[in-house]
Amino acid sequence: MPDVTPPLPIVRAVLNLLFRIMLNHRLPFSVQRALMDWGSVAQRAPRGTHVEHVELGGRPAERVTVGPVSDNATVLYLHGGGYTVCSPATHRSLAAYLARETGCAVQVLDYRLAPEHPFPAALDDAEAAFLDLVAAGYRPERIAVAGDSAGGGLSLALALRLRDRHRLVPAALGLIAPWADPNELPVRNRDLVINKPWSRACAAAYLGAGDRTDTGYAPLLADLSGLPPTYVQADVDELLHAQCTRLVAQLRAVGVPVEFTETRGLWHVAQLQASLVAPAAAVTAELGQFLRGHALRPAQSRSIG
Repeated sequence: MPDVTPPLPIVRAVLNLLFRIMLNHRLPFSVQRALMDWGSVAQRAPRGTHVEHVELGGRPAERVTVGPVSDNATVLYLHGGGYTVCSPATHRSLAAYLARETGCAVQVLDYRLAPEHPFPAALDDAEAAFLDLVAAGYRPERIAVAGDSAGGGLSLALALRLRDRHRLVPAALGLIAPWADPNELPVRNRDLVINKPWSRACAAAYLGAGDRTDTGYAPLLADLSGLPPTYVQADVDELLHAQCTRLVAQLRAVGVPVEFTETRGLWHVAQLQASLVAPAAAVTAELGQFLRGHALRPAQSRSIG
C-alpha cells in the first residue's frame, strides 16, 4: 500500500484539473507528451526499483525490476496514451508495482507514436519486441503481455497477430481499461481523464490512411478465440467501461478464460497513481498476481498447432 494516501476527493480534483490541461486536443502532441512526462514525476516507484535501459525489437525499452526476479519469465508492457503520448517514463511507477507483484522483470516498450508513425507502426514494434524476447530465450508461455488504455488495445492486437502469424500464445493478457475499438464514439463527452475530442483526435492520428476495420487497429472486431487467459480492469464511471464489458463478453463467448474487475470511485487507469491511492494499489496488486500466476506456472507448450 502507498506510504502516503491523500484523501481521494483531493486526488480526483487535482487529476481532473491536470488532465484537462494535458490531454487537450488543441495542444500539439509534442506539448502533450512533455506535459505527461512532467506530470509523471509525482508517481513514485516502490523502494528497490531498478530501471535498465535496453532495446527490444529495435526500439528503446525499460527493463524494470524490484528485488530478485525470475530468470525464465517476464512481462511485456505496452503503455497507454492514445497511441500519441506517454512513454516508459510515464509508466515507470506502474511497471515497478507490477514487477514487485509478479516477481518478474517488466519490459516497457517505447513503441513509435502517431501521428508521426501511424498504424501499424506500434503493432509492428510490439510484435518485434515479443519475438525478440523469444529469441533471447523466453518461452512464449512465460511471457505475459499487459497494457493500459491504448496499450491494452495494442496488447490484444499483439496477441491476435501472434496467434495468426506465428501460432504463438503468450502466458496471459493483463488489460487495464483497454481501448479495443478506436472507431467507437464515447457516449459522454468526458470522464475524469479522457475527453471525446481528444480521443477522436488520437484515433484519427493513429489510423492515418489505414483501414478502420482492420482488426490490428480495432481488435474488438476480430475473432478472439484461442487467446490466453485474460484479466480486464475498468472503472464503472469511465468512458471505456461499456467497451470493456463488451470485450469481456466476447472473450467469454469464445471460451477464453476471463477475469473482470470493475472498480467504483476511481478513474481511467488509476493504477498509474498506485503510489498515492490505496484502492489503485490494490487492483494493481491483483493484476500483478494474476500475471504471476500464469507466467510462473509450471512450463507447458501453448503454441497453436
